[in-house]
Amino acid sequence: MAKNVSQSPLEKNSLSSIDQKLAMAKRCSHEGVVAGAKAAVVATIATAIPTLASARMLPWAKANLNHTAQALIISTVAGAAYFIVADKTVLATARRNSFNKNSNTEA
Repeated sequence: MAKNVSQSPLEKNSLSSIDQKLAMAKRCSHEGVVAGAKAAVVATIATAIPTLASARMLPWAKANLNHTAQALIISTVAGAAYFIVADKTVLATARRNSFNKNSNTEA
């Protein structure tokens, strides 16, 4: 049984507020993904060069680090960099947006 009742101004404001919050959350998470991906690329390059070089030059690394171990070292650092930077970016963006919202409501 559907009611044909128009929405009150408070309900309209809350719906637009929810839409704004969802849009902001999507933007925050997208910024986190982009920043995390950039950090993962940089970490991969920064880790791959010394890992591969040491596996070819150092006798201990040559004997103990096979290709799987090298890939595991590099991918672990890349994954950690991605999640750390993405998390920090999302939190910083959310904090910045919450401060902006508070300053807009006070004015």
